[in-house]
Amino acid sequence: MMMPHSSKGFSLLEILVAFVILSLTLGVIMQIFSGGLRNVGYADDYSRAVYLAESRLAVLGVEQPLQEGTMSGELDQRFRWQLFIQPYREMEATDHGQPNMKLYLVSMKVSWKEGEQTRSIEFATLRLASKK
Repeated sequence: MMMPHSSKGFSLLEILVAFVILSLTLGVIMQIFSGGLRNVGYADDYSRAVYLAESRLAVLGVEQPLQEGTMSGELDQRFRWQLFIQPYREMEATDHGQPNMKLYLVSMKVSWKEGEQTRSIEFATLRLASKK
């Protein structure tokens, strides 16, 4: 009894080509996912830096006096912040007898290390304070 010459199934070469295509596809998919995870980490770091800056700027002039100068600090041994306060302009008294006010330019820089690279974000705002 003889088998017909046409056989059913895949040859070894076809299986090897399928495995090569599968491995290349999986490699590309893994790179896409790892890039997405890396971007999530970047976004988390930027969000923490914004939160730190907002909390420092919120207490300025309320819990902490608003005066010219530079301040700096550290959070979690990873994030460093620098705060610069400088006069912007003095405001004259109005006809209603309100006291003279002084306008300050407040700049804040938050930086952190990410591997070998240093990343930073900067904020600037104006704050109004009474002249003493």
